[in-house]
Amino acid sequence: MRWNRSTHRPIPSERGRRVAPARLERTEVPREGLSIWQPIHLGVDENSRPVHITLAERNLLIGGEPGGGKSGALNLIVGHAALSPDCRIVLIDGKQVELGGWAACADIFVGPNPAAAIVQLTRVQAEMDRRYALLLERKIRKIPPGDPRLAPIVVAVDEVAYYSATVGTKTQQAAVTALLRDLVARGRAAGVITVAATQRPTAEVVSPSLRDLFGYRWAFRCTTPTSSDVILGNGYAKQGYSAVDINPAARGVGWLLAEGGHPRRIKSAFLPDEHITALAQVAAQLRAHRPLPPCATLTGPSDSDGT
Repeated sequence: MRWNRSTHRPIPSERGRRVAPARLERTEVPREGLSIWQPIHLGVDENSRPVHITLAERNLLIGGEPGGGKSGALNLIVGHAALSPDCRIVLIDGKQVELGGWAACADIFVGPNPAAAIVQLTRVQAEMDRRYALLLERKIRKIPPGDPRLAPIVVAVDEVAYYSATVGTKTQQAAVTALLRDLVARGRAAGVITVAATQRPTAEVVSPSLRDLFGYRWAFRCTTPTSSDVILGNGYAKQGYSAVDINPAARGVGWLLAEGGHPRRIKSAFLPDEHITALAQVAAQLRAHRPLPPCATLTGPSDSDGT
């Protein structure tokens, strides 16, 4: 069933199943904040059961046509990260306004500037390499929870196509793509969590080799089965997991491929702007009271990069 936002009641979907509303419970944020190691609430499934994923040691690809719910989903994840003072946050937002509400909570915020995106992604890459050298020295294979010097780094990018296929020179576009691929491919054990969103789910923007590096994938409504498969994986549309079948009016409904091995149809929760503003204020206070140790590699000398 589709969700009617005006009546707050589920209405029939094309598959005759029910997708219940996804509303966040009115609970206070714990005084110590959340943790990036905790499950992140995304919404509810077709049986009204809460849906959570744990993003530590994972990466997530989000895609779908404009207005489908992609940016809303990304804000849920960034919001959890912002309220988790045990992680660092790097936000790269081509429109600035989609993630701009969390800018005060971020270690790095990049707007519509491909040169700046390259600078900051290169810094994350350098920090990743530094951590691997440290893990080798310690004779361990991945970062342990609770070490503030190796706090996970959440890298959220909206919109991937803007930096990899729209603006900048071909060299810059290739550089952004290569950096994202490296962070997704090697970052997990070093604590780099990449969450990338695109409203242009095409092979030009998200190649199969890049998509397959993302352990988790979330497809909102797409216009073609090929676009749906670009996000979820080849062949899923033929198996019935097609984001083309999502009603255009069902904003926030998508197929989530995460724990369990098969896509689940879920309705994402939604944070309106006023909630983002209020939560960002709380998150900024939490982070001010529980600051992480300085990370020179990540936040190195200021550049005239237009961030």
